[in-house]
Amino acid sequence: MPLLTILLVIIVVGVLLWLINSFIPMDSKIKSILNVVVVIILIVWLLKVFGIFSSLMDIHI
Repeated sequence: MPLLTILLVIIVVGVLLWLINSFIPMDSKIKSILNVVVVIILIVWLLKVFGIFSSLMDIHI
């Protein structure tokens, strides 16, 4: 996946999260949970894109 596409996805997710946080009224606890969930999903997606997630799943204890 091209680096420009990855950067574009990160920017779009950030803008969407900012729009939700700015213009949709909700409790601050719900906003912080939403922010954490979106960041975790984005990190997992980035790990899958760079192939790190699959190599982590191959580790057996």
